[in-house]
Amino acid sequence: MSRANRIVSSLVRANRAGKLRCLPATRCRSTVAASTKEKEKEQQQQPQMVDGRCGVVEAEPVELISPSRSDSGGLPRGNISVDFNNTEEAYKSKNNVELLRSLLVFKLCTVDVLVDRNKELMELSKKVLGQWLFEKLMKMTFYGQFVAGEDHNAIKPLIQKNQAFGVGAVLDYSVEEDLTQEEAEKKEMESCVSQAEKESPNAAHREKKYRAHRQFGDRRGGVISARTYFYADEVKCDNQMETFINCIKASGGASADGFSAIKMTALGRPQFLLQFSEVLVKWKQFFKFLAAQQGKSEMTALEQKLEPGQLKETLTSLGVAAKDDIESWFTGEQLGLSGTIDLLDWNSLIDDTTKISNLLMVPNLQTGQLEPLLCAFTAEEERQMKRMLQRVDVLANHALKHGVRLMVDAEQTYFQPAISRLTLEMQRKFNTEKPIIFNTYQCYLKEAYDNVTVDVELSRREGWYFGAKLVRGAYMYQERARAAEIGYEDPINPDYEATNKMYHKCLEYLLEDIEHERKSNIMVATHNEDTVEFTLEKMNEMGLSPAENKVYFGQLLGMCDQISFPLGQAGFPVYKYVPYGPVDEVIPYLSRRAQENRGFMKGSKRERSLLWKELKRRILGRQIFYKPVY
Repeated sequence: MSRANRIVSSLVRANRAGKLRCLPATRCRSTVAASTKEKEKEQQQQPQMVDGRCGVVEAEPVELISPSRSDSGGLPRGNISVDFNNTEEAYKSKNNVELLRSLLVFKLCTVDVLVDRNKELMELSKKVLGQWLFEKLMKMTFYGQFVAGEDHNAIKPLIQKNQAFGVGAVLDYSVEEDLTQEEAEKKEMESCVSQAEKESPNAAHREKKYRAHRQFGDRRGGVISARTYFYADEVKCDNQMETFINCIKASGGASADGFSAIKMTALGRPQFLLQFSEVLVKWKQFFKFLAAQQGKSEMTALEQKLEPGQLKETLTSLGVAAKDDIESWFTGEQLGLSGTIDLLDWNSLIDDTTKISNLLMVPNLQTGQLEPLLCAFTAEEERQMKRMLQRVDVLANHALKHGVRLMVDAEQTYFQPAISRLTLEMQRKFNTEKPIIFNTYQCYLKEAYDNVTVDVELSRREGWYFGAKLVRGAYMYQERARAAEIGYEDPINPDYEATNKMYHKCLEYLLEDIEHERKSNIMVATHNEDTVEFTLEKMNEMGLSPAENKVYFGQLLGMCDQISFPLGQAGFPVYKYVPYGPVDEVIPYLSRRAQENRGFMKGSKRERSLLWKELKRRILGRQIFYKPVY
């Protein structure tokens, strides 16, 4: 029997035995897929509303408040332009001392020796100056530039000032654990390897991409624009959840339309994310294998549609099961209106047949069998998985209660499939009336467009509000090095230009979905002025008004004010990622900001030249003691 035959046979046997079931959720199987405007117009149908219950954690039903939405027909369709060269508008929220601070900090970020040894220099400054003077110096320079304050009360004046000039906040408590590389590697290996693997290292049927490797145990390596969490124990995860809850409350108290950011790796043992990611990827690979058997390997994810008749004949001829048994697989809710099975229909079928809490079953193309990813979970591992899912649910409920939108940050590709799936389950549950939960899509990934289109299509079929943040990505160097050394396909686009094209492709698709469906919301999180210009151009072409509050823009605090503030004052929803925390505890964050700005400032002198231009304008205009009015 061929490997394919053995896999299919195992799949059906497992289905008969009722062994496999994964994250059940109510489905609505209406097909309105469209990858182009023409297809959308031809196939446009009203999406049906469904019960958005999450199959991960049961919670009491919460009544959601419907957002006020303007009918697109009544919106002005005139073009809106934004001048990113107008320094008076860009910096009107800052006094001259703040402009000088920005110039000083950005200049220091171009000095290699200062950036390379920034931690040592900060520690030396603390010893020489003492704690009080050191904190004063930091607040006059790097801390004052990139961090809003020490706690949720200290950040309010800055948030209120930014709001007065049209810029909102995404609150992010940026305290990080300052571990040595050896400590980080030890924690990672202990938290990513199950007890079963420790006892029988060669028994588990694991792909090397989804296994922990000590040389990449310190996930901070090569990462300068993302915070990293390492698992210690469940108590620490509970404490980090409480930190996120306080951040959500602070965001709700500071503004009426704020965001708060969370990371999944802060909320539980990463072993679960690794294993769940591997299961999801292997089932997707199995679908692609079946599509290739029908000559559809070159199609996009949503274009690949299995013909049930051909599939049934193949399975019958293989003697996998009786014809009546096979018929029950591909009838009713398992089929879309087109009468074919696409990736979403396939995922629905797997959802009905995969049980993740006891056995993570995956198709093994080498052995041709459906096999448990691990022999068994210990009772404590089971409890840890459950608590992680419960923490996610608690945070989403707090976000809903306080009127805050929750932004789930993207992480490494060996964690991301599980993170995206858990985020999607939250969206099903909490985005039924308006977008509360936002997923993050990293456009430096080769599969970014497929991920976006598949998730948008699912939201259309099930009738919930899709929320997304588009970023280029934070883990490129680490991901490439890991793939090359361990030996699997590089998941990253070949170059920066390919990543730009992917970003714009995903962005245009989402803008078209907003134009036709009016149910998606996206944050264009970028410091790239060309991408912002591209977005404005497409919004003008499509008649999308900023007043609809469906397209947001996001930049980091202390960077690219020449983009953020003109957008805000032109009426576009724009947000700054606002880090906060005690001076000593945000030093790792400040270290990364220094490194990120080194490349940014060396690559472009534009921001510094605009700051100088505004400073000169004020001096010549006798505005030496300029004070923002709001």
